[in-house]
Amino acid sequence: MSFFNYILSPRLYKVYRDGSIQSLYEPGGFEKWGDQVISTLSLMWNISYYTSPLIITFLYRRGYFVAESISSFAKVSTGIGLLVVISLCVRSFGRSSSASYRNFVKALEQAKSSVTSTNLKDKLRLYDFEFKEWPVDFDVKDVNGDQSKRHVALSASRSKPFWISTLPCEIVAYIAIHTFGIRMIYPGSIRLLQSFLHPILVQGRAKLVEEESGKRNKLRTIDGNDIDTIFIDRRSSVSEKNSNGRTLVVCSEGNAGFYEIGIMTTPLAMKYSVLGWNHPGFGGSTGLPYPQQDQNAMDAVMQFAIHKLGFQTEDIILFGWSIGGYSSLVAAAQYPDIKGVILDATFDDVLQLAIPRMPSSISGIVRIAIRDYANLNNIDLINQYNGPVLMIRRTEDEIIAEDNEIETNRGNGLLIHLLKIRFPKIFQTEQIERITKMLSQPLDKTKDLTGGHELMHSLLLSYVSENSKQYPLDIGEEYTSEQRNQMAEYLVRKHLIDFKSTHCTPLPTEHFRIPWDVPSIENDFIFT
Repeated sequence: MSFFNYILSPRLYKVYRDGSIQSLYEPGGFEKWGDQVISTLSLMWNISYYTSPLIITFLYRRGYFVAESISSFAKVSTGIGLLVVISLCVRSFGRSSSASYRNFVKALEQAKSSVTSTNLKDKLRLYDFEFKEWPVDFDVKDVNGDQSKRHVALSASRSKPFWISTLPCEIVAYIAIHTFGIRMIYPGSIRLLQSFLHPILVQGRAKLVEEESGKRNKLRTIDGNDIDTIFIDRRSSVSEKNSNGRTLVVCSEGNAGFYEIGIMTTPLAMKYSVLGWNHPGFGGSTGLPYPQQDQNAMDAVMQFAIHKLGFQTEDIILFGWSIGGYSSLVAAAQYPDIKGVILDATFDDVLQLAIPRMPSSISGIVRIAIRDYANLNNIDLINQYNGPVLMIRRTEDEIIAEDNEIETNRGNGLLIHLLKIRFPKIFQTEQIERITKMLSQPLDKTKDLTGGHELMHSLLLSYVSENSKQYPLDIGEEYTSEQRNQMAEYLVRKHLIDFKSTHCTPLPTEHFRIPWDVPSIENDFIFT
């Protein structure tokens, strides 16, 4: 490989000597100097990008937008460009002088030249480097004819008539969401934040490789984005005492979460097989987390799990934290035969979170921006999924509740809507009011042990044996008001777990469980 080929080759972070023991790659003096200069200039560019409105305003008021000043700016830009070229050449020389880096580049070139070779790809896994250069492991277009998923309407925006009177607000909303708006919703996509977190992400990823034998993969979506994923396979460790490894938990992170330091730790501690991924624009994933791109990313993850990893749809649990609940419900709507969905600290509709946090004078623009370009409406999605759901509510949540007040938790509305749709004859006006009051405080766990538990279970079992498990269930039409109240409380407790914590606390394993399903004769020995 020639000297010039090293100029644009990827940065190397770590070397895994035998696939588990890792060492931090230490660049030589020339490479280190070149990297530092380039990294510093990149950081300055990111800061300038996000503060450009303030910088431009300041320069304009100081009169710098004149011919003389522009000429000076051009000279400065030329000087910076020359510095970049020199830094790249110095870095290239340093890389070409490093035996470790030369071995890495050789492994990378071999893997790229034969992308189907598992042996060559495993050799490349001995290195952690800039993910943009990682060969594609799975392209969703290769299985575009997949019929295992249900094709449902999952639109990020709404259709509406055009009104000239609203055109100015439409324009402002479009500009806002496509500049700072999407980054306010998904701050993890801000490159400045990622630069700050980079050492932590590298170390977190190394831990998954070292301690959990994780394998990193690049998935290409239908719209051409590359999604950064990691897979921990526990199927080989299945025993009579622990069969969790046969089940795959697909983890969808929050709006500033990354799989390297995210929610994977909980199912991993319980010996499940786990697949983590980063939203578009997060970590090694390309693109930006607009709803359509996120939907395509989630679909690529699911098809990878089914077609490449070999899991059956019914052996997959979707685990979504915070805004990741949207991604999980997107997949659930398309793959209705999954084992279940676990929604941790998830809201009902992002619009209801956005409006109270923005000035009331621009609420109209906020509404247009959300509904037209970032319509993360979990209520619409949960209507399209009829499988088991478990919701975990943080009783001291400061993000999706106002002033940490549990009665304002946006998950309450999502739960009530779910139960009302699935059990319409149970959740009538009186029961909804009763449940709303019940959810205004933490659930009393002692009531789980009352005798009514067995009675409600028997009533559901009897109904299903005579009718079916297809939602909505008409059970309760002949019930008294008191019987409906008992069944409503029973169903709330089966679908909701309270966790005394704030929004970002890691979820303990005792709160992670397979979602409850309506009992039937076949599975009565499991779901009781």
